[in-house]
Amino acid sequence: MATLYDQFGRPIDLSALREEQATANLTGVRQTVSPDPSSNLTPGRLAQLLLAAEMDSPADYLALAERMEEKDWHYRSVLGTRKRQVSQLEVTVTPASDDKNDIANSEIIQDFVDRNILQTELFDLLDAVGKGFAVGEIKWDMSERDWRPVSIDWVDPRWIVFDTPDRRTPRLLSDTGQGEDLAAFKFVRHFSSGKSGLPIRAGLARPAAWAYLFKNFDLKGWVEFAEIYGQPLRVGKFGPGATEEEKKTLLRAVANIGRDAAAIIPQSMLLEFVEAGGGAGTKGADVYEKLAKYLDQSLSKLVLGQTATTDAIAGGHAVGQEHNDVRGDIERADANELEATLQRDVIKPLIDLNRGPQKRYPKISIGRAEETDIAGLSDALAKLVPLGLRVSETEIRGKMGLKEPENDLDVLGARRPAPDTPPSKSRMPDPTLPREDLSQDHTAHHSQGAEHDLADRLTTLVESAAAPALTELIDQVKLQMEDASDLHDLASRILTVYPDLDMTALAAAMRDGMLAADLAGRAEIDALVGSLAEGM
Repeated sequence: MATLYDQFGRPIDLSALREEQATANLTGVRQTVSPDPSSNLTPGRLAQLLLAAEMDSPADYLALAERMEEKDWHYRSVLGTRKRQVSQLEVTVTPASDDKNDIANSEIIQDFVDRNILQTELFDLLDAVGKGFAVGEIKWDMSERDWRPVSIDWVDPRWIVFDTPDRRTPRLLSDTGQGEDLAAFKFVRHFSSGKSGLPIRAGLARPAAWAYLFKNFDLKGWVEFAEIYGQPLRVGKFGPGATEEEKKTLLRAVANIGRDAAAIIPQSMLLEFVEAGGGAGTKGADVYEKLAKYLDQSLSKLVLGQTATTDAIAGGHAVGQEHNDVRGDIERADANELEATLQRDVIKPLIDLNRGPQKRYPKISIGRAEETDIAGLSDALAKLVPLGLRVSETEIRGKMGLKEPENDLDVLGARRPAPDTPPSKSRMPDPTLPREDLSQDHTAHHSQGAEHDLADRLTTLVESAAAPALTELIDQVKLQMEDASDLHDLASRILTVYPDLDMTALAAAMRDGMLAADLAGRAEIDALVGSLAEGM
């Protein structure tokens, strides 16, 4: 087999693809257990962690980002929502062309997509949303003489360093403490462009860390406040002649009654419970709660771009709908970044290893199917089709997600009348019938055939007469369609120009057609009467 080169121009070492490289060890630098930098975190300590992350020592910052997802429930919720929403989008594969070779290439990629663990792998790659980057190791299988990715395993980001001059190329932390290049066709590198600049600074965990810190201080103060004001003040009173032993007994009772809710004291002593009132105590609780809500809403905006679906705020459906649109922009951006990553680090290696380098590669797409405004489309069709706009029924069914009915029993609503039987194929008169019945039978079918032929000629005549007027109207509708931005805009434009449309020629054609139909009907009646007279 000829030498293969990866997407960065490096030769492929096939033997390295069969070995697991990003493994943990007990004595080396790649360990699964790490210190908890979130303990006793202060603003000064956090600033040091963020600075060290930029200077080739990101391990503590990445460990903090991991702890934040464990300790801050709101941050974990909104971050998980964003990752799950994108990882569960539909994944489609499109061949590069209709060529047999391109179709065979797309089938290989489709097999990769059809594995039932792809959503989990995409979720792990979206770890880059919080940390700025994510690396996955491809586990290759050659048991059937073909290269197949068994899984894309999440690599602990603490084992990745950016010690190159550009601070953008991820490298695997080696046992020497230095970074080594990630093996070609072995790793998937995903980056989240939360902001422009260095990958280590692009993750959402960096700004979220400050909200996490402030919220921790707020919650600690709130808990202490609740401990002080949440229980009544216990006051023990003793008489002037109380002994030291009696005073100690009373003190123990006061101290323990908060935990045990029970105590015994001499009859001569007194215990009072002073309830915490409102005023400063209640206002203090409001401050803690407002700060916690503010920080949670800030995190929601940071991660999801909105707060309407996560925090109870005023605004109703309109605000929620607007915020959902913003959230959709973020979803599409994350999906586009995932597409580029898979195209570069999965599709090319998978095709090259099995079929060699190609001029064209299949395309992978991640996203929602295009949604159609059925109500708007139906409203527009109801206005435009009567004006002469010709629309493909198959195309409209496709936009609405409807299939062609298999038979008349499946049709919802009114059924179309069966077409008239041509006279040449109508049933012949029965020679065994009496003459009177035979004449009526022949007359009825002759009349039916003549009526059908006459209706066709009248339809053709009216169409020819109305064609110039309809063409002019359709041209004006087409002009509005070219300028319209969507179906609602088109409907508004049609309603606006409708009063100015010249219907004179069309009205004349319709008048002449109705007159011709009336005269034809009269003539048909005369002919029917004559036929009946001949048969008598």
